[in-house]
Amino acid sequence: MINELRVRKIYEEIQKKLFYMIPEKWEKVCLYASFIDNSINNYTGEMFFYYFPKSIIKKNPINVYEVPNIFSIDETSYLKLAKELYSTIKLLRQEMISQEEKPWSNLTITIENAIFKVEFYYDNLEKEEVNHYYRHLLWRHQNLGTPIESYSKKDKDIVEKMIARQRLIKIEKKVHTEGIYKEKTKKMIEEYNKEENKIEEEIKIKSQILNIDE
Repeated sequence: MINELRVRKIYEEIQKKLFYMIPEKWEKVCLYASFIDNSINNYTGEMFFYYFPKSIIKKNPINVYEVPNIFSIDETSYLKLAKELYSTIKLLRQEMISQEEKPWSNLTITIENAIFKVEFYYDNLEKEEVNHYYRHLLWRHQNLGTPIESYSKKDKDIVEKMIARQRLIKIEKKVHTEGIYKEKTKKMIEEYNKEENKIEEEIKIKSQILNIDE
């Protein structure tokens, strides 16, 4: 029987890391992560997530990897946070396996209207004919509402074939939902701005000292 308390603590940690990485108010977050087992404790995979900014005007979802450029945040530090988030999701997988849960290959996390939803999938990613690029296109269409018409003809044809294939096969998945973690979490941009202000203040103080000495 699965230890819900231990798993829920990891869910809370994932939520806190996600909230910390989003530098502005948002309405919805969608995350994808995958794992392919190569050997014992050795994985390959990927992670990406998007968020929809909170606005009266509908805005396009923002790719997490564009955040450093948009908000002038140090990219190395931000990518380190993304790596830590992926490691926490890997910990979730390891914990569930240790509790004799069937290993899942990929998951989609959605946070919207104070609901945390996780969809676990059991695909054989290693033997799939399509690569991660086309899985990404399909995922964006199905989870972010990206119009399939916006893809190139080649990409559109392949994604349409993937959708048709999904209708013919039974997709094995498990869904978990719960309320979001309530504790307030500071955003990285807030701490980054504080550090910038601190540096500016130190420069001002040093300038004043230099003027006095003169």
